[in-house]
Amino acid sequence: MSLKRTLTALPTLLRVGFSESLAYRAEMFIWVLSTTMPFVNMALWSAVAGGGEVGGYDRVKFVAYFLCTFIVRQLTGAWAAWQMNFEVRTGTMTMRLLRPLHPVVAYAMENLAATPLKVVVSLPVVAIVLLTVGREALAHDWLMWAVWPLAMIGSWLITFLANVCIGTLSLYMEQSLKLMDLWLAAFVVFSGYVVPVSLFPETLRAVVDWLPFRYQIGLPVELMTGVLGREAAVRLLVQQWLWVGVLMVLGHVLWQRGLKRFGAYGG
Repeated sequence: MSLKRTLTALPTLLRVGFSESLAYRAEMFIWVLSTTMPFVNMALWSAVAGGGEVGGYDRVKFVAYFLCTFIVRQLTGAWAAWQMNFEVRTGTMTMRLLRPLHPVVAYAMENLAATPLKVVVSLPVVAIVLLTVGREALAHDWLMWAVWPLAMIGSWLITFLANVCIGTLSLYMEQSLKLMDLWLAAFVVFSGYVVPVSLFPETLRAVVDWLPFRYQIGLPVELMTGVLGREAAVRLLVQQWLWVGVLMVLGHVLWQRGLKRFGAYGG
């Protein structure tokens, strides 16, 4: 399908995807409930800090960090791996392959179409952030906010492309969701989702900087809370987009080779 025809189809795909999100709003609500771990961590680390500090974080900074974590998590989630595994097992992937639109583009639009509902969920949390901690606990440097949208796009792309890579492996095996579970386990530990990356031991933090997980959550949140200097922010942003490139190439290779051995099972 030509680029022009693909771009023409995108608005329709987004409308259809948004309608599906509204139709399955109960599932969306369950998704929101399943991503409330930052609130638990906020209470835990705030209690640990008490009236003092832990690694430069006091109670207010922990509140700001984990509220921002919730926002980033809501806006950068993706579930393409589950879709792909289901469609390969049931044979409905064949129907996608017959359409004049690359299936990965369709998955991306379906995942992005839920963003308006996620924004509705996130806006009250934004208000809570401003009312609870004020501007003092958020970044004051304009550059952090200028590059934050780019970091958010990179965060979503890493999450989505990781889903695509793991989902594509279902073309090679019966299903690949166990690998997705391993990815999610590493994500929880190394992304900054349960503890700020800056609290990791220095040696471990150096390793985490070269893994993709920090760039899914940690980097956007650190930009919002102003814990990064300009040099570190630019360096991490470059490394984030290097991971986007790596996952794009890996996803393309896995997809092309997987299609050659694709066999649908079920009805």
